[in-house]
Amino acid sequence: MLNNKALTLLLIALLYFCWVYFFVGLRPDHISLIAIVLVSYFVHPFTRKIVTAFLIFIVYWIIYDSMRVFPNYLVNDIHIIEPYLYEKSLFGINFNNNTLSPNEYFLATSSTFLDVMSGLFYINWVPIPLLFATYLFLKNKFLLLQFFSAFLVVNLIGFIGYYTFPAAPPWYYAEYGNQILFNTPGNCAGLANFDAFFNINLFHSLYEKNANVFAAMPSLHASYPIIVLIYAIKQKIRLGIIIFVVFLAGIWFSAVYSGHHYVIDLLAGGFCALIGIYLFDKVLLKVPKINNWLLNYSTKI
Repeated sequence: MLNNKALTLLLIALLYFCWVYFFVGLRPDHISLIAIVLVSYFVHPFTRKIVTAFLIFIVYWIIYDSMRVFPNYLVNDIHIIEPYLYEKSLFGINFNNNTLSPNEYFLATSSTFLDVMSGLFYINWVPIPLLFATYLFLKNKFLLLQFFSAFLVVNLIGFIGYYTFPAAPPWYYAEYGNQILFNTPGNCAGLANFDAFFNINLFHSLYEKNANVFAAMPSLHASYPIIVLIYAIKQKIRLGIIIFVVFLAGIWFSAVYSGHHYVIDLLAGGFCALIGIYLFDKVLLKVPKINNWLLNYSTKI
C-alpha cells in the first residue's frame, strides 16, 4: 500500500511527464530522470534519502530545461556584436598587428595540449559540483542543503540575466557575424578538437541539444566553481580547496579558450555567484522559517 508521500511523488512524475510531452518536447533524458527518481525512491531507503537530498538540484534542472518553452529572445533584443566589441575594448590582445579578442587569440594559437586540457576541465563543470554534493551528503547534510539552495538562487539570478540581456557566444559571432538566426543549433566550437583527438562524439552530442544559443551572459559555467569553492571553504576541506581553485581556473580558461564565453561573460557569472551566495547566506538563511525548514529537512535525509 502506497503512502501519501509515494502517491504525491507519482502524481508529480505524471504531471512532469505531461509537461515535457506537451510543451517542452519529450527527450530520452526526461525519461531517464523520471526513471532514476522513481526507482531511487522506491528501491531502498538509502537511495530514497539520496534522491530526497538532491531534490533542489532536480528542481533547478527542470526550471533550466523548461526555459526553452519561452526563449529569452522573445523578451529582449539579442546582442551579438556588442559583447564582442566590449570584450576587445577591455581585453583585446595585439597579435600580428591586429587587435584580437582573447577567443580569437586562442583560436590562432591553439595547441593539442590545450585542446585536451580545456575539454577535460569543461566536461566536469556539472560532475564536480555533484561529486562535492555527494561528499556533503555523507559528511554534512545541513550544509548540503545550503549548498543546493545557494546553487538554485545563483541560477535564478543567472536566468534573469539571460532574459534581461540575451547575448550570443563568441563562436556564434565568428560563425554568423552580426546576423540573427533564430533556432540556430548548438555548437561545441573549440571543444570539437577534444572530440577529434579522442575520436569520440562527446561534446558534439551534448551541444546539439542546446535549444537557445543566445544565453552566454552571464556564464553559469563560471558561477558553479565559485559556489563549490566557497562551500568547500565552509566545510574546511583543505585538499578540496586547492583542487577547487584549480578547477575554477581551469573552467574559466577553458570557457574562453574554447570560444564559448567572453571574459566579460565569466565576470558576470562570477558576480552572480557572489551575489547569490550572499543573498542566501545573509538574507534567506536568516529567515527563521527557511533556516528551520532546511534544518528539519536535513534530519530526514
